[in-house]
Amino acid sequence: MSEHRRKPPQPQGGGRAAARRGQSGSSSGRRAAPRGATGSPSDAYGSGTRGAGGEAPAYGSRAEARRAAQRGGSRRAAGPGRGRGRAAPPTKKRIIDYPRYDKDGWRRWLPSWKLVSGLCLAFFGSLVAVAGIGYAMVSVPSEENAAALSENNVYYWKDGTQMVATGSGQNRQNISFDRIPEAMRWAVISAENKSFYSDSGIDPMGIARALGNMARGGDTQGGSTITQQFVKNTYLSQEQTLSRKFKEMFISIKVGTKLSKDEILQGYLNTSYYGRGAYGIQAAAQTYYGKDAVDLTPSECAFLAALLKGPTYYDPAGNESIDSSASPQANRARSEERWAWILEQMHDDKHLSTAEYQQAVKRYPMPQGRKATKGMTGQISYLVDTAKRYVLKNSDISEAQFDQGGYQIYTTFEKSKVEALAKAVKKVEKENIDPKRERDQHVQFGAATVRPEDGAIVALYGGAGFENGHFNNNADTQGVPVGSTWKPFVLAAAMQHGTYKTNGVGVSPASKYNGNDHLKILNNDGSYLLKKDNTPFFQENESDHPWGYISLRKAMEQSVNTPFVQLGMDVGMKNVADVAQKSGILKTSFADLNASFALGTSTPSAIRMADAYATFAASGKQADPYSVTGVKYRGSELPGFEKPRVKQAMPENVANNVTDVLENVIENGTAQHAKELGRRAAGKTGTTDENKSAWFVGYTQQLSTAVAMFREDPKSHKLLSMNGTAGKDSIHGGDIPTQVWTEFMKAALKGQSDPGFPKAEKIGEVADGVGAPSPTPTETETEEPTPSDTPTASETVTTPPPPTETETCGPFDFRCRDEEEEDGGNGNGGADNGGTDGGVTTSPDPTETEDPGDTRGGDNGGGGLFGGSGN
Repeated sequence: MSEHRRKPPQPQGGGRAAARRGQSGSSSGRRAAPRGATGSPSDAYGSGTRGAGGEAPAYGSRAEARRAAQRGGSRRAAGPGRGRGRAAPPTKKRIIDYPRYDKDGWRRWLPSWKLVSGLCLAFFGSLVAVAGIGYAMVSVPSEENAAALSENNVYYWKDGTQMVATGSGQNRQNISFDRIPEAMRWAVISAENKSFYSDSGIDPMGIARALGNMARGGDTQGGSTITQQFVKNTYLSQEQTLSRKFKEMFISIKVGTKLSKDEILQGYLNTSYYGRGAYGIQAAAQTYYGKDAVDLTPSECAFLAALLKGPTYYDPAGNESIDSSASPQANRARSEERWAWILEQMHDDKHLSTAEYQQAVKRYPMPQGRKATKGMTGQISYLVDTAKRYVLKNSDISEAQFDQGGYQIYTTFEKSKVEALAKAVKKVEKENIDPKRERDQHVQFGAATVRPEDGAIVALYGGAGFENGHFNNNADTQGVPVGSTWKPFVLAAAMQHGTYKTNGVGVSPASKYNGNDHLKILNNDGSYLLKKDNTPFFQENESDHPWGYISLRKAMEQSVNTPFVQLGMDVGMKNVADVAQKSGILKTSFADLNASFALGTSTPSAIRMADAYATFAASGKQADPYSVTGVKYRGSELPGFEKPRVKQAMPENVANNVTDVLENVIENGTAQHAKELGRRAAGKTGTTDENKSAWFVGYTQQLSTAVAMFREDPKSHKLLSMNGTAGKDSIHGGDIPTQVWTEFMKAALKGQSDPGFPKAEKIGEVADGVGAPSPTPTETETEEPTPSDTPTASETVTTPPPPTETETCGPFDFRCRDEEEEDGGNGNGGADNGGTDGGVTTSPDPTETEDPGDTRGGDNGGGGLFGGSGN
């Protein structure tokens, strides 16, 4: 038998029985000590008495030994808190038993149900206490208090003197509940809070949604009850903070218990903002319908209820100065849709009978037009409009909050220059425009002056004034194509980027392009540019004068279209757009980048055109236009109104060369009226398709000014032709707009020095016939120039002769071909100074668009596509 199976030796004196008796008895006649009394390991684990050798057995039995082995060997020392991971009992009793001393391992860190329930009770108890304190501390709002707190906004000139104080302080009047039409009450309830008369006054889900959005940094606006909106209306400070949200909730709860539903509804309708500076239903009724609120019809009530969705976008008069998407047409459509929906909801909710509903929806209750408020007359209305829009764009202030007043706005406008610009417009207008003549009706002007290297808007002319029913700011509007005033951007792009043939080397203004009329335009691969019907696209000039190959400088001087269209194609219209955008033109005002893009189909505002030309005046430095230098709210300075950063938009010498070319336009070209200024200046004229607009943009180192003239249908807001206006066959940029510019600049620069401009260093390479390689089209006709600047046509293919001293075809005259073929395109236009400037042409791009005259707005330039332009 193996040794581990051998029985252990039996103790002496009687075998196993004796051993058992010895274990149960005591040694040496003494009673056995209690288990564990000695504190030894054998005591702790019940080993019994010592043996004959005086050693304590390791375990009391085989079974115990096996169990100990399975548990991982011998046990730990005896004592309280024995067991794996267990700690000694605390010397003092703890209020919170955590971690739990009498548990092993992870159980020590698991809180007991007593602890959890106790903490929950404490938490909810604290919430109740906080809510109780908050509830006790807040007061019930009053519409009277809100009206008393409303203030005016004060605007200041650049020199710090007050321009005007305007706001909502005088345009609020509270009325009693019985004076509010029942239809108005139900219109608001059906549209905004159907459960108003049964709910508790708060929307927990809406508050939770707003808090969640706030935590993510998003919009905190959520669905609110009428009670909550009434509470919001009583706060002139609309900051979106956690504390304000909780305060709003407590006040809403208290309002729901302290005020009746009728009182809450009365307060809401008396404090809500309806647009046009009107707070409260009575002011709204007077502003929109010229009547007291009590006399409103159900249809009119539905219209006013629709305004509560957001008057900027639901007032059919439009509000393009705030957002270009808030045009009269778009607002009218939105307003009609919501008006009809509210009436339908009122009918469905049994608040309108079928007969009343049918009567109400018969006709949209078009409100009366805007009226000038106190102090908002003349150009002040447009200055305030421009500054207000700048404040809203550069801050988190809402229009409703801003109109509640309390703001001090410090502007860049100089009173003397604003008055000088208005005086110049009125003088030239009186000398040329007779409202009794049909073609002189609806003529409008827009103008703006910007300081180079700064971007500060010094002065602007926005129109005839709010008091005369003209609410569009013509200085900051869109939809009026700029015509040939765009050509300097094409030239700047050519000098900076070169053409696809020059491998990035800039093109000199002395380079020559074909200036003949009725010219086919070539793609970069040498093929003809085609129209949608796959026939060649022809670019037209103002006249059929046979210029032949002329320098870009000469083409700019006489505003000849064809060289700049082909130059734009060779440079790449994307490069032209990039230069214009970096100069200060908003991308949103760009037309399609087709061939006509080079001729000013885009529609930036006068402010943006003045700012972009200021980039040339400042040798390529550009700063975005701004009209506000600082804003205070009840004495505290608000952030976000620092001066725009000055950037180097283009190489200095590129800008200086553009200026040099534009100086020549005044000295020898289409803008010679500007020579009357009597000092060095640079500028460009522009005229557009069907003579619908005429521009002049010019500058000195001190000021850059843009002047636009156009006719507009007062109903459709579409542009009308100025052919016949002022008794002239057509109006050009070199005529009336240049006269206005000159009159103003004389007064604005009176007494100032004449610094001229930095010298333009030679730039780029001079190349004759820069452009596409000779194409191989199916046509056989080409142009055979003669040694004169009036080339004649030939019906046979000829080899171009070498260049001569005159401006004729050179050795690279790839486009010297007969352009007197039958017309494959459309378009004629107007010209300055005797007719050398190109007209507009139908766009060759397949995505032709319509007249953008109905897209005017206030985005500092932005709009649709127009056909090409002249000067």
